Amino acid sequence: MASTRTRRTLVAAVAGGVFALGVIAPGPAVAPPLPRAVQAVDSSSPQEPRPPQLPADFQGTGRYIVRDLGVDVPFTWQGKDGNSQMTAGGQEHPIWFTNLIYENTLYTLTYKWPNIPLYPPRACSKIPGFFNRQIFNDKLKTARFVGPEILQGEKDRHVDHWRVGVVGGSSVAGEVFRFPIALGDNYVDQRDPSQWWQVLQVGFQNLFDPELDEWFTMTTFEHRPGVVTLPDRCPPPTS
Repeated sequence: MASTRTRRTLVAAVAGGVFALGVIAPGPAVAPPLPRAVQAVDSSSPQEPRPPQLPADFQGTGRYIVRDLGVDVPFTWQGKDGNSQMTAGGQEHPIWFTNLIYENTLYTLTYKWPNIPLYPPRACSKIPGFFNRQIFNDKLKTARFVGPEILQGEKDRHVDHWRVGVVGGSSVAGEVFRFPIALGDNYVDQRDPSQWWQVLQVGFQNLFDPELDEWFTMTTFEHRPGVVTLPDRCPPPTS
C-alpha cells in the first residue's frame, strides 16, 4: 500500500486499489503458517459462475497475514449503505491500518507498519478521483475465473477463485511501458459470490511488504449492516 499517504485498498485492490511509491525492506521475522491450504478441485461445470461482488451491507471478521514479516493480526471488513471499511491490527499490534470507500471517495490511513517510522501526524490519504462500490463491482466483473477450490481449515469452504488486475500504461503491446498496479486473487462462496472468504493482494499496494504477498482470510461474513466510521484525521469527501 513508500509513503503512508498511499497504502492499500481495492481489494482489493483490490478492496479498493491502493498505491505505494517505494520499497522498504524490513528485517527478518518468523512467518506464521498460511491460514488455510488451498486445494483445487476438479469440476466440469458447463457454466462459468458469477464473479465476486461487494454487497452494500455486510460485516466480517478474520485475520490479516504478512507471512514474511511474521505478522498475523485481527482483521475486520464492514459495509453499510454502500460505504465500506477494512481495518487490520490495532494499537497493540505491529500492523495497524484502515481503508475506506466512503461517500464516493477512497481513503487509506496507516498507523503502524513493522520497521517503518511513521512520523506524526500520520496523515489520512484521500485518493484523488471518484470511487465507490459500483465502480469497484464493475471492475470485479472483468475478473477471470481460475476455478472451483476448497479452502481447508477448521471448516472447509467451497469457493470460486477469481483473479482481477489493474494495469497502468497503454493496452497496446510494445507501445509504452506497462506496469501492474494491483492484482487480487479473490475466493468467494460458490453459492453466493457476494460472500468473501479470502483475498491475496499483490501490486503497488504491497510495496511495504518485501515478498509482495499480503492475505486476509475471513472467519465470519454476514449480510447485515456493519459500522463504517471515517477517522477524524481524514478530510471530508467534499473537501
